[in-house]
Amino acid sequence: MNQEQYQVDVLREFRRMKKPSDAAMAQVSDEDFFKALDENSNSIALIVKHITGNMHSRWQDFLTTDGEAPDRQRDQEFIVGPSDSRNSLFERWEQGWRYLFDTISSLRASDFTATVFIRKEPHSVVQAINRALVHYAGHIGQIIVLAKHWAGERWQTLTIPRGKSEEFHATGNPYLQDD
Repeated sequence: MNQEQYQVDVLREFRRMKKPSDAAMAQVSDEDFFKALDENSNSIALIVKHITGNMHSRWQDFLTTDGEAPDRQRDQEFIVGPSDSRNSLFERWEQGWRYLFDTISSLRASDFTATVFIRKEPHSVVQAINRALVHYAGHIGQIIVLAKHWAGERWQTLTIPRGKSEEFHATGNPYLQDD
């Protein structure tokens, strides 16, 4: 796979990850968005806050600065602050994804030979992108499980509903398709 194919593929995978997470979060109330299962668990809000903190740190100046930006306050990502509203967190969520999509889209073939740093560890550009893909996928899974839990009976499936495989294969599912 060449650099252009990888770029197209990884952007598609990030978009396929974002789309169902947005749909899952839309199914929970503001109260449930901030609710944790227990004191040792994160709410959807805190997971969003953490992912966006990571995105802001990693994707701004991706090729030129350490991906663990000195102004990142990672520990604060796991605390709901007084200015943290659902709207403010969604604004950061959208901005974080824009940073990611814009950065990966703007990479040139020569950029793929660069070494980037995350917490002072060297990574190839592909390694750094894959690291983010795996990291975000884990957290997106958490968001979806929590949203499904809090939505309960109101939950609208994001994939193939139970007992509907044949129907799915005939019609497809918009959350799993590319735009």
